[in-house]
Amino acid sequence: MDLHLHLGEEGGLVEQIYAQLYERISTDALPAGTVLPSSRDLAARLSVSRATVVAAYERLAAHGLIRSRAGIGTIVIDRRSHASAAPAASPLRPRPIWAAEQLAVPDLARSEPEFDFGPGIPGRTQFPFARWRALLNDQLRMRTEVNYADPAGSARLRDVLARHLVVSRGVRIAPEQLVITTGAQQAFDIAARILLEPGDTVAVEDPGYLPAYRGFLAHGARVVGVPVDNEGLVVDQLPAEARMVYVTPSHQFPLGMPMSESRRTALLAWAARHDAAIVEDDYDSEFRFTGRPLTPLQATDSEGRVLYVGSFSKTLLPALRVGFLGVPATLGEAARRAKLVADYGTAGHLQAALAAFIEEGGLARHIRRMRRAYERRHHLLIGTLREHFAGILEPIESIGGTHMAALLAPGQPDDTILAARALAAGVSVGTISRWGIDRSGPNGFVFGYGAIASERIPDGLAALRRVI
Repeated sequence: MDLHLHLGEEGGLVEQIYAQLYERISTDALPAGTVLPSSRDLAARLSVSRATVVAAYERLAAHGLIRSRAGIGTIVIDRRSHASAAPAASPLRPRPIWAAEQLAVPDLARSEPEFDFGPGIPGRTQFPFARWRALLNDQLRMRTEVNYADPAGSARLRDVLARHLVVSRGVRIAPEQLVITTGAQQAFDIAARILLEPGDTVAVEDPGYLPAYRGFLAHGARVVGVPVDNEGLVVDQLPAEARMVYVTPSHQFPLGMPMSESRRTALLAWAARHDAAIVEDDYDSEFRFTGRPLTPLQATDSEGRVLYVGSFSKTLLPALRVGFLGVPATLGEAARRAKLVADYGTAGHLQAALAAFIEEGGLARHIRRMRRAYERRHHLLIGTLREHFAGILEPIESIGGTHMAALLAPGQPDDTILAARALAAGVSVGTISRWGIDRSGPNGFVFGYGAIASERIPDGLAALRRVI
């Protein structure tokens, strides 16, 4: 066979032989079943060493394009039959929990509806992309955070964050009690790793934040939903055997009300009586519009029972995947070890850029700017609902955050049916019922106002009004 390979002076000989044979096999110029020259014969024709041809053949074989057959030689493989061959059946099966419907992966690839009231999405157009890009470039250029480091996070970021939490939230926590995580979800995971045994009971708000529920469930916990009312979690209905309670006291998700002072006091007392831990997800706490900021449970916890969770997904961008877990001093080393087991540490250059952003005041400025923007959208949204949806939707009072909820009047169709109609009309809105834990949540909508501009809200609500 005369392959007519042409070897030039540019590039290595192995690479040239491999590339030319690869192209001909891929285009069927050398069809399946073709017998290639032996390595010795081809080396003689091309005036190269046999080792050079052997190396090129080995690369083609590694890509599944040729193989040697005894008594025949080196042949081109039928790639189509090879690609379509069914993989061998495996006897391996996951633990039953991973087949549970509650752990099904949601559709996270969001389309861009004309009017986006989806909850949990911060404003993206106002994010300081130029400054963030410059900070990242600085860190990559200096190469200061490119090696393995403390799994709990960079000392600089933990120190900066500890000072930020004192000023912004009244949370007094030492840097060594902080673990930098890959978002709030990993903080829940670490809390479960260090405190829960399989079969332990965890109490969560119902309706509540499903990702936290899923995380505790995956650790083998028995997760029990506890009702919420207009004061937040109903402490009197907590199961006595609960080893951990998960709450969003600053801005309950999804209903939006803050937990009352009396309930906060009652919850801390309950945890002390029952020797339980509290996981406080300080969700949306930065965006309070009226009155003094609510004091976190952690700041009034005198017994060291609160694990404090926060992230930068709502204050900055979800794609950053940076959060934190603050633990009592007795759990600091265990949390650090659990983070090591989980992933060896959050990306160093992101931590360094975030520390610099906080130090220069960028985070505080961005929060102030977004708080004003969200307050305008909140008031516009609730005013429009009260004016044009009377008798259809009843807004739930809230005083901050990036979303608000409204209950559908009795006799209205299920919120999932109405939300599907709305989406067909270009309006994306959340439903309360999907956040139910042990029971279906109330019938109503969750309106996020992070992703929609103020001037788009009236038109979006008008489109929603037409379908319901």
